[in-house]
Amino acid sequence: MNLFHLLQARRAAGGPVRVALIGAGKFGSMFLAQVPHVPGLEVPVIVDLDPQRAKDACKTVGWDEARIAATKFTADAAKATAGDIEVIVEATGNPAVGIRHARAAIGAGKHIVMVNVEADVLAGPLLADEARKAGVVYSLAYGDQPALTAEMVDWARATGFRVVAAGKGTKYLPAYHDVTPEGVWQHYGLTASEAQSAGMNPQMFNSFLDGTKSAIEMAAIANATGLDVPGDGLLFPPCGVDDLPHVMRPRDKGGVLEKSGVVEVVSSLERDGRGVFRDLRWGVYVVLEAPNDYAADCFRQYGLKTDTSGRYAAMYKPYHLIGLELNISILSAALRKEPTGQPKSFRGDAVAVAKRDLRAGEMLDGEGGYTVWGRLMPATASLQAGALPIGLAHRLKLKNDIAHGAVLRWNDVAFDADDDTVKTRKAMETAFGGAQ
Repeated sequence: MNLFHLLQARRAAGGPVRVALIGAGKFGSMFLAQVPHVPGLEVPVIVDLDPQRAKDACKTVGWDEARIAATKFTADAAKATAGDIEVIVEATGNPAVGIRHARAAIGAGKHIVMVNVEADVLAGPLLADEARKAGVVYSLAYGDQPALTAEMVDWARATGFRVVAAGKGTKYLPAYHDVTPEGVWQHYGLTASEAQSAGMNPQMFNSFLDGTKSAIEMAAIANATGLDVPGDGLLFPPCGVDDLPHVMRPRDKGGVLEKSGVVEVVSSLERDGRGVFRDLRWGVYVVLEAPNDYAADCFRQYGLKTDTSGRYAAMYKPYHLIGLELNISILSAALRKEPTGQPKSFRGDAVAVAKRDLRAGEMLDGEGGYTVWGRLMPATASLQAGALPIGLAHRLKLKNDIAHGAVLRWNDVAFDADDDTVKTRKAMETAFGGAQ
């Protein structure tokens, strides 16, 4: 990719890449851990609701006192767009806040790396379009699974392969959709006290378990790559890496997919709870189809595991390193003016589904909570149904009773049509809803 060489050339010319980080949680801390080891990269501003927590995070990940003393720690997000900051990293995880920060960055002429996938799925196509018109880069975050998967899809297409399926692995059982923060830790093999002592947020970790995060990430991949979304939502088929070419192919070819060219998540658990052999829980994959007999012969000659026809094969990364890899996005934006994945259309949506029977008057508590989980839907189906995005299903009061397992709709909740986040989402739907 040549990024390190470009960075050193930039450094020799006397101009480091200067970054502002907004949100010093786990992802942000992992990024900060790498900063001292990349000459030519500087983070002079860190924004967090708790500046002292951010400073403590820097100490935890190994920053020396001189680097900490030279850094501005603040709760004022406006400081991120000031001065000679070149790239802003949005890592808050809050959709409304993420949209606001992205627009502030774009308005100030700064590149934006959107770790906040929740915000990206809610309004990413619109934000990316605004960034392009402003001459700056809006990018998904390398190290997170959507950007890594988008990279593999691009690799497959650029080399002439047809992409059959792409996505990630996760730990999944159907019963997880109804899990609440109260019961989440047993599924991670932890006690509540152990999780609390480690500073782990039960609602955030539950969003990984209950399927919400998978829906959000697959929507992001679909929007960035143009791949389709399964019509009935994610299947989460149990599948190890050796079986990807067999399982992740169309049904008429012997697999589980409704058609070729879709996003999908594979489970690291069999439906009876047993572990899948050589699972892909921490990784990403792309299943590709040989365009001709010669390429299929090459699959066999070079040892690729294929399906029985020899036409379908898979590539995968067994792990992703989250924030430890984020510099790839930052340097790509600053030095090459290229994103590491970017939404170009509105093909996938993550919508709110009731975890139990809900009653009118109840307050929704968002992803990973006690009331709803996020399900993947084709954007066209979501718009036709008037489905409520999971990114907005927080602190909204229900107007109607909702049955367990039902999709919530805009007309089921009391919302403020003048709210900036709601208006942004509606503008995105208007601008991109017909572009499939």
